Amino acid sequence: MDTTDIERILTQVSEGSLTPQDASDQLARLPFSDLGVARIDHHRSLRQGFPEAVYAPGKSLDDINIIVDDLLGHGTGPVIITRATPAQVEACEKIGLAHGLDAVVTEGPDVSTVVFRPAPDLGHRIIVVTAGTADAPVADECAAVLRGVGLDPQLLRDRGVAGLHRILGDIDTLSGADAIVVVAGMEGALASVVGGLARGPVIAVPTSVGYGSSLEGVTALLAMMASCAAGVSVVGIDNGFGAAFAVLRAIGTRS
Repeated sequence: MDTTDIERILTQVSEGSLTPQDASDQLARLPFSDLGVARIDHHRSLRQGFPEAVYAPGKSLDDINIIVDDLLGHGTGPVIITRATPAQVEACEKIGLAHGLDAVVTEGPDVSTVVFRPAPDLGHRIIVVTAGTADAPVADECAAVLRGVGLDPQLLRDRGVAGLHRILGDIDTLSGADAIVVVAGMEGALASVVGGLARGPVIAVPTSVGYGSSLEGVTALLAMMASCAAGVSVVGIDNGFGAAFAVLRAIGTRS
């Protein structure tokens, strides 16, 4: 539930199309819904400006059905499900159809991001840049979540520092961005390069891509945290979702 829903309820009461008791019943669900398997935070959009998302791993199909059905049944804002298996995606799509909604599915090699009711484009210039093709699943998760909250990003793929001229060709694009997400594994150096070229906020996402001493993303994580480019922010390994919401916070957008 967001400010639009509150205004709708108040308008309906003032017009007489909704009784005060019915309005009270709807508002009583505002803080959260206790579903047994989860407590859904319906107040988050009002409190933080963006909705609660559903992290699909570890949830049964019954859990997904209960949680997504509740989210779609209350409020008008985006509903985002991350890292869903094919079976979970199918369950989400069926729930969406029951609510008259189509799912926007961004497929990955193993898991997918599902979005219902994506927010209208807010007009900000957001860039998601990857060091290599192997970083694409994390970047695609980030881009899907950004689109869900109204921040339609431009993707710059395969701009790693092994061919530095590739990212140098995008200096004008980077300079004009409101925020940039850099997704890189191996040694993670691309975040420092972009951080030294760009004016806007830079969110770095280390990935678990790389050989031997890349340590499944730990090397990139530490390199990004030790960046000599001032002000580069870093999220956890493979956390494309977290990077998208870091952008949302950084630019002060309300979805």
